[in-house]
Amino acid sequence: MILAAGRGERMRPLTDRIPKPLLIAGGKPLIVWHIENLVRAGIREIVINHAHLGGQIEERLGDGRRFGAEIRYSAEESALETAGGIANALPLLGDSPFAVVNGDIYCDYDFSRLLEAEEDLTARDDVAHLVLVNNPAHHPEGDFLLQGNRIAPPPLNPQSSILNHEVLFLTFSGIGIYSPALFCGIQRGCRAPLAPLLREQIALGRAGGEHHKGVWVDVGTPERLASLDAYLTTSQQADHD
Repeated sequence: MILAAGRGERMRPLTDRIPKPLLIAGGKPLIVWHIENLVRAGIREIVINHAHLGGQIEERLGDGRRFGAEIRYSAEESALETAGGIANALPLLGDSPFAVVNGDIYCDYDFSRLLEAEEDLTARDDVAHLVLVNNPAHHPEGDFLLQGNRIAPPPLNPQSSILNHEVLFLTFSGIGIYSPALFCGIQRGCRAPLAPLLREQIALGRAGGEHHKGVWVDVGTPERLASLDAYLTTSQQADHD
């Protein structure tokens, strides 16, 4: 599932006329980079939720065949937040664990790793596997503790994590694999954030994770979009030389 229902307030005025996932970086919409990378990894059945200007997303992407994908859409009258949007789309996602990626990020993460993570998630009876990244300048405090391949609850003494190099306080990338059971308590059509659900399951020891050390950008402002566009344009020119 690609999450594409956000309004993109910080990207205004760009998002007044164009939904955030269709903003261009490196010559193509942000969401197209995800679709191509998912297909390359062998993930071809894709669900996309949308709200703000969502018709443009369906018009631009269609049924996905030109990307080698099969795309279905979960329309929301108004954005239901992350967990609410996922819960609303559960009938399209099936009964098995599924991957989710935020539509407003760019990354060079190899999505085929999620197929391996799905096996671990099922074997451990976990409900979530999160991909974490180094803390960006705009979010230096991070989101979750990673200890080995497990997401750990925050320490009672925050300074203790600094002393243990095997424990890392990292930022959630917006990429993960989830069991449908994680969202069973959310009524379809209701707004619900994801973070409280994750923290509850982390406290129960039911969340794994990994550290992606490659390229990752939260495209949250026009300035970051321009920087990403310049990076991708330069990278593509280098590849052609």
